[in-house]
Amino acid sequence: MKKKLTSHQQSGFRKKSTGKKMYKNLSDSLKRNAEQLQKTPRSSSNKKTFLGSGFRKKTAKKRAIPERPTRKHLFTSENATKKDFQNKNENSILGYRLQKVLAAAGFGSRRECEELIISGRVEIDRKVVTELGVRVFPGNQEVRVDGETLKKTKPIYLALYKPKGYVCTHYDPEHRPRAVDLIPEKMGRVFLIGRLDIESEGLLLMTNDGALSERLTHPKYEVSKCYRVQVAGLIEPIIVQQLKKGIWLSEGHAKASHAVIKGTHKNSSIIEIELKEGKNREIRRLLARLGHKVLSLKRIAVGPVKLGKLLPGEYRLLTNSEVDKLYNAAKSLMKTS
Repeated sequence: MKKKLTSHQQSGFRKKSTGKKMYKNLSDSLKRNAEQLQKTPRSSSNKKTFLGSGFRKKTAKKRAIPERPTRKHLFTSENATKKDFQNKNENSILGYRLQKVLAAAGFGSRRECEELIISGRVEIDRKVVTELGVRVFPGNQEVRVDGETLKKTKPIYLALYKPKGYVCTHYDPEHRPRAVDLIPEKMGRVFLIGRLDIESEGLLLMTNDGALSERLTHPKYEVSKCYRVQVAGLIEPIIVQQLKKGIWLSEGHAKASHAVIKGTHKNSSIIEIELKEGKNREIRRLLARLGHKVLSLKRIAVGPVKLGKLLPGEYRLLTNSEVDKLYNAAKSLMKTS
């Protein structure tokens, strides 16, 4: 004798049977879609995308083909294609950047040359240029600065011992002694790589090579400068740790990449500090924040170049090996950063 089922049990069986039926219908639909997808040819122009229970045709968007730059366009913009530059030098097609030409001629770093251009002191074929990014062909075009035509110069690299009391500038309205005055005119026009304040002394590099000047002064290259500093009072190890950790100044966070106590002299301490990014009077301000007044400051090295046995006011030519090391120091630091 069959057992009677309650209304709740009957409704449960109905739900289960309905679920099996829905699952079966969905399975059949998926199989039909799969068969239809296999029959549909695969082509970029006739793509179909599954959407819900059916398929929708996907139309490919047409890409706009850029116009090929003309020969005239190549000389006035930087939009030349790779094919145009194949087996050719970019500078031979578009010319050289004006600030790079000026820097190579000994008018300062590229940043300083950009200021010359903006101030309207540069002419190309007797026309004043004030826009950055202009390209020139030095062999075919005449470039002038303050009315003087550019002349090709041999690169010069000098190491100078700057004494105290000399300023690191090419123009001083107060007519104080300048570091550039210590270099005789026969050496040609050179400019300073970096600066030392009037109260500081030590190694100062000078050149007419704008590319090297940029590498040694721009913060991204992180070329180290080493200083020997005498401060009032006795330096504690915690001061050295704070120098390495860094202190916030008005321009931002400043710190020493290396610092070590070298000794004491009467009631003062001698410490060597290495910086990779030089802010204005950075060492003096750092030590003042830590309660120590700087009595004397001497730069003893810039990257691999040492002050050596130079006396105040003396200079010497850098060797080819030293110049190569300066370039390589900046390159290796750029690769690791």
